Amino acid sequence: MIARRGIGARARRWLALVALTALAAIAAEGCATVHPWDRDLLAEKKMRFVPNPSQQAVDDHVYFSKEGSTGGVEVGGGGCGCN
Repeated sequence: MIARRGIGARARRWLALVALTALAAIAAEGCATVHPWDRDLLAEKKMRFVPNPSQQAVDDHVYFSKEGSTGGVEVGGGGCGCN
């Protein structure tokens, strides 16, 4: 008898089912029901990713001016701060 290598069709289907179930579970984690009375809390300024965009722009400017790098933003320049 010759030993077969690899995965059989039944095992492939089982692995595909497990992978699909795991993917569905990961995708379902992001789903949430937000009630109308909770939306005002989520819309508050402190719930934003960047609460104050103008302050963030100033901080980014100081960072890339002092560090001589861009800090991940699309502005180039050196350490002199003369952009």
